[in-house]
Amino acid sequence: MKWKNRTESKNVQDNRGKSMAGKTAIGGGLLGIIAMLLVVFGGETGQQIAPVLEQLNQGNTTEQVETRTLSSEEVEMGKMVSVMFKDTEDVWHAIFDQMGQIYQEPKLHLFDDQVQTKCGHAQASVGPFYCPADQTIYMDLRFFEELHQRFGAEKGNFAIAYVLAHEVGHHVQNLMGTNAKVWEQQQLLSKKEANKLSVAQELQADYYAGVWAKHIQKYLEPKDIDIALSAAQAVGDDAIQKRVTGQVNPDSFTHGTSKQRKEWFMKGYQTGNINQGNTFDFIK
Repeated sequence: MKWKNRTESKNVQDNRGKSMAGKTAIGGGLLGIIAMLLVVFGGETGQQIAPVLEQLNQGNTTEQVETRTLSSEEVEMGKMVSVMFKDTEDVWHAIFDQMGQIYQEPKLHLFDDQVQTKCGHAQASVGPFYCPADQTIYMDLRFFEELHQRFGAEKGNFAIAYVLAHEVGHHVQNLMGTNAKVWEQQQLLSKKEANKLSVAQELQADYYAGVWAKHIQKYLEPKDIDIALSAAQAVGDDAIQKRVTGQVNPDSFTHGTSKQRKEWFMKGYQTGNINQGNTFDFIK
């Protein structure tokens, strides 16, 4: 993606280089992998995220904040993500304006290791996520190296763009009342049926990411869409379950298969139309 010498977002808080000492790190072992699988790509509402984050934090105590100097590569990556975030702001402002609505911009919080949010305390092992309670997307950018090395996603800056646009998609759902409706319906359903709604919610966020990509085509480079699809492939429920456990349990899916995630991203990219992303009828 072409991003250099372009306008950056003013809604990015970069706290990288600051980390809390005295916490038990879980990212390197099996617990860290499972934790990441629970909320990777932040598909749940704030009510669902908070208990998971608090559970991961049990027994940990904060002692002090450690600081480090960001490398030149990290500084450049921060600027790149800020440009990408500005692109999401511009696109969704235009789409909401066409609908006769006002787009409320979310915040983006970059952090190292762990972070405190209004949805609870999170460690980096949970992956990027959106917190509706403070309308903020939280990302430890080192996640993308993990996505490449451990889960086989193709390396490239548009993998970051895809994830970021997906999380912004959850913000759009929050503004449109989709998240609240899903949460209310899930309380009345079995775990299996509630999971289906979660899958639909995730696939719609993928669709919205594709819609965004369509609207910024002039900034795309030849391999960008392939890189996004590779990331979608890597985080499909079936791909993750098979890689981690060697088995696949469709009833436990909460984000959709690799095939579904790629298909809905591409549908969004091909149409560029927010009104054609009704994934909830698709999963019935």
